[in-house]
Amino acid sequence: MGMFCSCFNGGNGKRMTKEEERLASEEARAKAAEAAEKRQAQFENSAAGRAARAQQQGMAKQAANANKGEPVLKWQMG
Repeated sequence: MGMFCSCFNGGNGKRMTKEEERLASEEARAKAAEAAEKRQAQFENSAAGRAARAQQQGMAKQAANANKGEPVLKWQMG
């Protein structure tokens, strides 16, 4: 007779778990962001990271010089 469902505790248990869940989620996001920053820094310092950066700079330089104001398609009549 003394056993009740958890839904009869006035809802306090749910509020506590929601708050705890929010805090845990916030903590997990912060840890994930920190780990991502660490991985990004390691990648940038690695040979692959330097190669990727050089490739991106080369592509940007090529894109800037490729189209010197001329249209891509030239139409001719006749």
